[in-house]
Amino acid sequence: MSLSGKRFAIMILLSLLTAAPARAADDENGPYWASLRSQPANLRVGPGREYRISWVYVRAGLPMKVLRTIGGWRLIEDIDGARGWMLAQFLTRTRTATVKGGIAEIRENSDGSGRLLWRAEPGVTGRLGDCGPAWCKFDIDGRKGFVARASVWGAD
Repeated sequence: MSLSGKRFAIMILLSLLTAAPARAADDENGPYWASLRSQPANLRVGPGREYRISWVYVRAGLPMKVLRTIGGWRLIEDIDGARGWMLAQFLTRTRTATVKGGIAEIRENSDGSGRLLWRAEPGVTGRLGDCGPAWCKFDIDGRKGFVARASVWGAD
């Protein structure tokens, strides 16, 4: 193998070795969905403990959209559109969703067919499973069914 061929092979090898870590770092930068791990959780106006608290969340499991990351801080957005910074330790990658708008029907089948299992009021939060184009698996405290994707915040 010639010297230029060896250089080419080394360049290819280096690009393969560095591609995976770069992709993993991009995943953390957002946007992605998370939920509140614990309570209370402070939302701050900037990425640091020296910034004032603008809101305190007291309900674990609420879905949050992570827009950006800086160190151990996450710029998040909640269902009402409020944005601020939260320590990553208060968030988990567990997917949850909250019923928005009107009452959401929870159906038996993944295509929205089947019998109506129950209705969930706006603000009800549950664990979000796999989503199809129009319906998502939804678990509210062990009661499982399928909810219209458009009826919940956190399924985008």
